[in-house]
Amino acid sequence: MQLNELDYILTSMLESYEDVSDFNFTVGKPFQVETSGELMPVSLKPGVESLTPFQTEMLALNLINGDRRLTKSLLEEGSCDMSYHLAGKARFRVNIFSQKDCYSIVMRRLATRVPTIEELNLPPTFLKMTSERNGIILVTGATGTGKTTSLAAFLDEINEKFPVHVVTLEDPVEYLHTQKKATFNQRELGTDFSSFAWGLRAALRQAPKVVMVGEMRDKETVEIGLSAAETGHLVLSSLHTVDAGQTINRIIGMFEREEERQIRIRLADAIRWIVCQRLLPKVGGGRVAAFEVMGSNLRIKDTILNGESEDRTFYEIIEEGRSLGMMTFDQCIADLYKQGLITQETAMSYGSRKSIVGRSLDSIKSARGEQTTRIKDLAIDRDYARKMRDRTP
Repeated sequence: MQLNELDYILTSMLESYEDVSDFNFTVGKPFQVETSGELMPVSLKPGVESLTPFQTEMLALNLINGDRRLTKSLLEEGSCDMSYHLAGKARFRVNIFSQKDCYSIVMRRLATRVPTIEELNLPPTFLKMTSERNGIILVTGATGTGKTTSLAAFLDEINEKFPVHVVTLEDPVEYLHTQKKATFNQRELGTDFSSFAWGLRAALRQAPKVVMVGEMRDKETVEIGLSAAETGHLVLSSLHTVDAGQTINRIIGMFEREEERQIRIRLADAIRWIVCQRLLPKVGGGRVAAFEVMGSNLRIKDTILNGESEDRTFYEIIEEGRSLGMMTFDQCIADLYKQGLITQETAMSYGSRKSIVGRSLDSIKSARGEQTTRIKDLAIDRDYARKMRDRTP
């Protein structure tokens, strides 16, 4: 296979459906693209009903294009990451991995322009967050929920407002930031630095005001990130966690038990905001983002220091902190339902605490004059007392 043949395949897949977000090459399946969260088959000429191990290996080798570092990573670690540029069409983040003695490939399409906070309809708190001068801001969620896109929009807002030095450490570089008010240096794992920990350690000598770390993957990266936040830098990063409470627990869990007290103290001082994301099916097709936003106040710091208890949980503090810019997933989901963006079934299935979501939806429906229960024709049994007296001996 030649590179022009690979580009033909990728171009055909890109144009097969609207809003294509991912390409999937898996042995035993046809060429597939993901659109609106669903995998769809792609018909090419000549047709391929199911990919063979040889075909996926050839695709992988063409994408790697002789790069020794990527080849070594794939053979020794079982996967490798890179970026790929389809001239005049799109850029992709690529992951090649082995499974059952075969290779599979997933390619995520990258946007050609950095979106704004307003375009993404991110919570207004994001604008407030850009005014932070130090500490740690985390954006979390499952793979493919838009964490990188939200961070890019956040950095673009800083780029528009502040003349500061921004260093990003990415795997790979996804959004290319132009030089506006801020000065950007974007570094790519494997090409410009060997690990996030090494890249972050070096960044502290590059006089940045803002450092974006693609992912807090290990204890060492977290430690250096905390040190950077404690020395006056604003550190942005992401984790694969589902809510704010789990994010705190995941970070603490990276350390030994004897280090727990110290790491809790450092986290309580360093954490500024944690934003968690989920993508929900949207009415009429597509997807819409739901958010949980946790800021830092005395109650949050105390809970980080001493842990959650029966009468003090992150959920309850966030729920009561809406006036401060915080909100739970359930509050956000209720808002999306009120706006008509999601169905009742979607709201209930994606809610964190379904009883709370149910009450919120009933309140919204009641305000609209809609029925809130399926039970009909209830009436008082006026003869009940007489019947019971008659039964009494």
